[in-house]
Amino acid sequence: MPSTPADELKLGRIAPMLPVSDIEQSFRVYREVFGFEKVFENGDPVGFMILQKDDAELHLTLQKTHKAATFNVAHMLVSDAAQTYRMCQENGLRIIKRLQDKDYGLRAFVFADHDGNRIDVGEII
Repeated sequence: MPSTPADELKLGRIAPMLPVSDIEQSFRVYREVFGFEKVFENGDPVGFMILQKDDAELHLTLQKTHKAATFNVAHMLVSDAAQTYRMCQENGLRIIKRLQDKDYGLRAFVFADHDGNRIDVGEII
């Protein structure tokens, strides 16, 4: 097969952009449940925020009339899916799909944040 310009292209980071109706509340949830820290914010009032934890990055954008998608908008790999599942439950996040071992090698579940953004969480087993 002949080479294309895309074969030479090196990709950098890519991060999900989550629309949220209350950016400060979303930051608190993602900090308290997952340990994300704010590394950038923009606007007055703040309308965009970048959160980071370890190798993960999450971008929040303020969309006051946001209507959540009915599908998963991001996938997050974690070191302990069972512990993450418990933390989501303890912090009142809605569980969409319960924790289970999948035949494709992940222990996984899906939760929705307070804006209904569905995040698929998985641990390689």
